[in-house]
Amino acid sequence: MPLQKLYHCLRGPKLYRQLRSDETQGKVYQGNFMESTGDRFLSVIRFCMSFTYWTSPVVLCVLYRRGYFSTEGLVSMGKFMFSIGVIYTVAYITRGVGRCSNADYITFLGILSAAQRSLTQQNKRMLARYDFEFWAWPVDWRMGENGEVKKIHQQIQRSKQLEFSITNLPQKILGYFAVHTFGRRMLYPGATALINALVGPVLSQSRATLVEEKKGQRAKLLSADGNEIDVLFVDRRHSGNQNGNTLVVCCEGNAGFYEIGCTVTPIEGGYSVLGWNHPGFSGSTGIPLPSQEQNAVDAVMQYAINSLGFTPDNIAVFAWSIGGYTASWVAMNYPDLKYIVVDATFDDLVPLAQARMPEYFENFVEFTVKSYLDLNITEQLTRYTGPILLIRRTRDEMITTKADPTGVKLYTNRGNYLLVKLLQFRYPHIADDSTLAVLADWLARLKPQQEDLWQTYEVNEEECLIRIRSYSQSESDVFPCNIGEDYSEEDKKKMVLYLASRYMVDFDSTHCNPLPATFFKTPWTPDSEDQPKFL
Repeated sequence: MPLQKLYHCLRGPKLYRQLRSDETQGKVYQGNFMESTGDRFLSVIRFCMSFTYWTSPVVLCVLYRRGYFSTEGLVSMGKFMFSIGVIYTVAYITRGVGRCSNADYITFLGILSAAQRSLTQQNKRMLARYDFEFWAWPVDWRMGENGEVKKIHQQIQRSKQLEFSITNLPQKILGYFAVHTFGRRMLYPGATALINALVGPVLSQSRATLVEEKKGQRAKLLSADGNEIDVLFVDRRHSGNQNGNTLVVCCEGNAGFYEIGCTVTPIEGGYSVLGWNHPGFSGSTGIPLPSQEQNAVDAVMQYAINSLGFTPDNIAVFAWSIGGYTASWVAMNYPDLKYIVVDATFDDLVPLAQARMPEYFENFVEFTVKSYLDLNITEQLTRYTGPILLIRRTRDEMITTKADPTGVKLYTNRGNYLLVKLLQFRYPHIADDSTLAVLADWLARLKPQQEDLWQTYEVNEEECLIRIRSYSQSESDVFPCNIGEDYSEEDKKKMVLYLASRYMVDFDSTHCNPLPATFFKTPWTPDSEDQPKFL
């Protein structure tokens, strides 16, 4: 066996399956006995290493109590680690030798090598027939090398209290330690090696379905900070469905992947869809910190515009849960978006983080979150003046701050606060102190009880719509707008209920159930041709 061939097989990526195409039948890749045995040992060792890392505080305590931190104990641990290293090395070589004698792997390796040398359309088409470890996939598109217009990004200004000083240095150090040990992993569990290993087979199967049945096209983007971003594009522009001309960029939750996440909803609705994985999720590299998240989604948007050929006014953004952060950042920086839909999204991370920590840590939690994980969705979303639809899940157990044995407390759903702050910014003379109590009462109710409140205040939809349309035709429709300056208090209450019913839709569900395609729709605007009826 040539040494060069063995070398490439040793260093080659794990092959999952050969995907179905017009020329070939799809099948799961089957390694021979040597390859399968070696790979099994490697997988077990890596899983144990990841599991040990996560349980390291407990493991260290157990080792200490059993005397492994003595001289004899350290020698025993050293011998054990050496044995594991030998087993790992033997398994690694065994897997490489097995690959060398597998014709399917050698064929794949030849196609991969050709694509890595020159990513022509032919080579890319051949490579797309395989699903394998994404680190070996050649870069399809690089941020900054394709003539895209450089943008001056809008950013939310940080409070001066968070700036470095001697007085807050201890908090800064403790906060940094907390965030980079357990904090970001709790916030984004999908970026941990353990979760990626557990869901890997499911992701591979779902990815195959997207490619084989939905004609998805996978690609690797290189963001401005050097992270590799795993994306998949489903093109429906020539399907005959009018929705296909709109591209929906999907922003997943903290344990969501485009293979099994919110991309399902717009795909079922017939839209063109661009899904991407957070830094550190599945094939994407990096860490899901705010700056890296911003660079990742910016690369996705620039790829959609400059490579896929969509204009911003034909791009919609759909976000689920914590994906509202990147979605709102896009909305703030791409004001010409067609619209944005956010599902089960909160207003700010601080209240949710505080609710899950002891009360005496409240100030420390706020300082740490705002210093390192400042996901203030409201501030970003209010910078966008286009159409917005908020979807609230009435049994959401994740973004509510209070619950009891009877269920979650709807009035503590942080989506309520997102709506209130959005209306306060856009309609400051309607969502003011005189109407906030009525709006809070509305948001604390389910639809049957909301109908009672609607009837109590005698809300007339047609009258409210006529007023808003009349204002937008006679005045500038930019936000914040001055409609309501001359309204009576009763008229303001009617209008705030009307606007709340237009900006937010309830979905009777918990946090993680897939959103039905019927809920994904173009948000309401005063000029909408099809006016939805609340009653």
